[in-house]
Amino acid sequence: MRIVKVNLKENSYDVVIEKGIFKKAEEELNLNRKVLIVSDSQVPAEYAKEFSKKCKQPVIAVFECGEDHKTISTMEYLFALMLKNNFNRKDCVVAIGGGVTGDLAGFTAASYMRGIDFYNIPTTVLSCVDSSVGGKTAVNFGNVKNIIGAFWQPKKVLIDVDLLKSLPERQISNGLSEALKMSLTFDKELFNLFKNGDPEKMLEEIIYRSIQLKANVVEEDEKEAGLRKVLNFGHTIGHGIELSSKGELYHGECVALGMICMSSEKVKEELIPVLKKLKLPVKYTFNEDEVCSAIGHDKKSNENGISTIVVNEAGSFEMKDMSIQDIKNLLPQIQGE
Repeated sequence: MRIVKVNLKENSYDVVIEKGIFKKAEEELNLNRKVLIVSDSQVPAEYAKEFSKKCKQPVIAVFECGEDHKTISTMEYLFALMLKNNFNRKDCVVAIGGGVTGDLAGFTAASYMRGIDFYNIPTTVLSCVDSSVGGKTAVNFGNVKNIIGAFWQPKKVLIDVDLLKSLPERQISNGLSEALKMSLTFDKELFNLFKNGDPEKMLEEIIYRSIQLKANVVEEDEKEAGLRKVLNFGHTIGHGIELSSKGELYHGECVALGMICMSSEKVKEELIPVLKKLKLPVKYTFNEDEVCSAIGHDKKSNENGISTIVVNEAGSFEMKDMSIQDIKNLLPQIQGE
């Protein structure tokens, strides 16, 4: 068992990483109450069913998978279930699924009766290394990703790498893209592991180290006022491409493309072979105007432009305000031929 403590004073919590921990989740979580178990249609149904047997009063809620369903309408469905089953402030919400499930379930927990307990059990590599830590919860609205949400820290996170075994290779690569992002900005040694090792065979180690890195950042900047912005490396362009691709590309694939644009020539020479090794895209055909329109709604915009992260040397970063035109000028290097 490995435990990463996220130290946020009264909002502190543990991320527990252990093979097989899902089967003994009742030893780690307080399930002796009403529990809304939130999952999506892509997560194996037996996960929620098995987990429900550990709960005193379980209510299972399954929604259609995908960003298109991370909406206020889906939250209304969850609220209705909670009201129907008389959930109160002492009850809890548990997410079993990927980042969409965690975001949606977490925001539901943050909103219901002004906030009830939330536990997260991520089932994708992406949600393990990224959204499992930090308390960012949100839904999409008006074709803008994560525009309505709240910071709501979980009470505990359980990561069981056995739950990742059924994932297709593309989903594993999708998640490793976010871990690669962490290495490029904060940990050159971890980046060298990507360069020289076999990431898929070192999945648990990469997840653990990525969570440690993210926990350190969140502890210093819980509400994204400064250092936490670094976690958005590759995301400004990545989110734009993600919206433009209309579901054709996964989140991590879009971030991979965004990282290329925001890296120096020296870093690109090292990064692109790693992306190819992970079977992540290095080119994609997209509508530049659509991407720039999405970038215009970026939450990191300010009076000086859009706050971006640039990597000139692996393991370090630079914060830089850029105009939309500056960013648009970077797009041709990843534009498909």
